[in-house]
Amino acid sequence: MYIIAGLGNPTLQYEGTRHNVGFNVIDVLADKYNISVDTRKNRAYIGKGIICGRKVLLAKPQTYMNLSGESIRGLLDYYKSDPEDELLVIYDDVSLDVGQIRVRKKGSAGGHNGIKNIISNLGTEVFGRIKVGVGEKPKNYDLADYVLGHFSKAERELMEEGYQRAVCAVLTTLEEGMEPAMNLYNRKVKPKKEA
Repeated sequence: MYIIAGLGNPTLQYEGTRHNVGFNVIDVLADKYNISVDTRKNRAYIGKGIICGRKVLLAKPQTYMNLSGESIRGLLDYYKSDPEDELLVIYDDVSLDVGQIRVRKKGSAGGHNGIKNIISNLGTEVFGRIKVGVGEKPKNYDLADYVLGHFSKAERELMEEGYQRAVCAVLTTLEEGMEPAMNLYNRKVKPKKEA
């Protein structure tokens, strides 16, 4: 089973925040492929379906961001999935411009507590990930306050494009693998010019 996990924080107060972009990408994927992500298992909301001819499990851990690894570890164990070949984690990144994406096969947590917890629980840094840019925090701003803040109207439009690109990167990964997805999507996309 190929597990695609979007990171975020549960409860309504975090909906639409920068830290919840992983959940948003899962929602877009779920809508596109008519998968209901509404079953509780291993401290996550999950939904099973077929995407690009592969059995997938869409997951939104409900452990709060900093404990995401506990839920993901449980799902990997339950479905006997290999994190190196059958896990793709989608999450926010403050080092990327708003709406930009970056595909990686492995790497450090880069200061992201959700990823830090996943690496700690899995005992490996080797698992697929799609980072979705939420923009750099303003100077003199607390990082936690920034990632738990909401997007402006202009940023929301850029993020919608970013979610679509992230979904396309998921599909390329499922069909062709991580390398082609990295080659295709690890380029800076110029914002559309106003007509």
